[in-house]
Amino acid sequence: MDDTPDAASTLAPPAVAQEPPPHVTLIQMATAAWVSRLVYAATRLDLADHLAPGPRSAEDLAGPLGLHAPSLHRFMRCLASLGVLAEQAGQRFALTALGEALKTGAPGSARATILTTGSPWFAGAFDDIVYSLQTGRTAFEKAQGAPVFEYLGRHPDEASLFSETMVGFHGREPPAVAEAYDFSAFGTVVDVGGATGNLIAAILARHEGPRGILFDRPHVVADAPALLAERRVQARVAIEAGDFFETVPAGGDAYVLSHVIHDWSEEQCLTILGHVRKAMQPDGRLLLVEMVLPAGDTPHPGKVLDMVMLVLPGGQERTEEEYRQLLAKAGFRLTRVIPTSSDVSIVEAVKGA
Repeated sequence: MDDTPDAASTLAPPAVAQEPPPHVTLIQMATAAWVSRLVYAATRLDLADHLAPGPRSAEDLAGPLGLHAPSLHRFMRCLASLGVLAEQAGQRFALTALGEALKTGAPGSARATILTTGSPWFAGAFDDIVYSLQTGRTAFEKAQGAPVFEYLGRHPDEASLFSETMVGFHGREPPAVAEAYDFSAFGTVVDVGGATGNLIAAILARHEGPRGILFDRPHVVADAPALLAERRVQARVAIEAGDFFETVPAGGDAYVLSHVIHDWSEEQCLTILGHVRKAMQPDGRLLLVEMVLPAGDTPHPGKVLDMVMLVLPGGQERTEEEYRQLLAKAGFRLTRVIPTSSDVSIVEAVKGA
């Protein structure tokens, strides 16, 4: 057997990456906020749009952007280290695949999502998370003086961006839901709180039989016709404006509520579910599209989103058993929870006895 050093190194098992010590991991968690602020700044400056024609230097961009060229160079160099940009000869920077996704109109709505989640009205609420933990009330309302959806109703530009953010944040879910559940048996599917129609469009695109009703507040459904036309389902969808705290469209065979119930307090959820129960057919189905939390320490993005619910709208994410209890209070019986290929599940329920 060859006992030379080269042979020994060839036969040696590969080195195993060591986990960092706990204090390092905690510090990395805390300083991750720095990266999110850098990406937000790049997005707010429309840096990707300015680099879309080709590589440019900080000197090239400082004038049009009204920025300090040496500081901009350092910023772009940092973005390059994060994979958003790539530095080329002559201190010029080009977009990478990550950077391309930040452009206005790029697939996936990353730009809108970053502008919303990094905005002062959204991100700033987390500065007061301790208030929410002390009181159970939303830090957002403490900071802004109004509930989050009332705030959005008063700020149409932010509301429109928020609707696009929901498409970006939950973009993988609509096709996954449409694939996981058989909607073909229903005549009418009512999408309650369906915003611009991303989910109902995916359902109708996959299932030819049903027609849809998209129901949400007037300022929210304002952007729906364009999306439904883009998905080529506009002829099969009726758009109705209203408030699900007052009523929902009657006579549907299936009522889909995607990321609606998690936004509200239990009392408000029971009001919404009560209107749905009254409106639906006797043999209809209630379908809640939510991140159903696994028990125990199992990691799940819904457990972090649960903290967003605490701080901003005042709702919560739930386990299967917690959904069972909530639905029973509203006069429904949970029949099954259907996983999808995304992070959400479909909680199916029927009218209780």
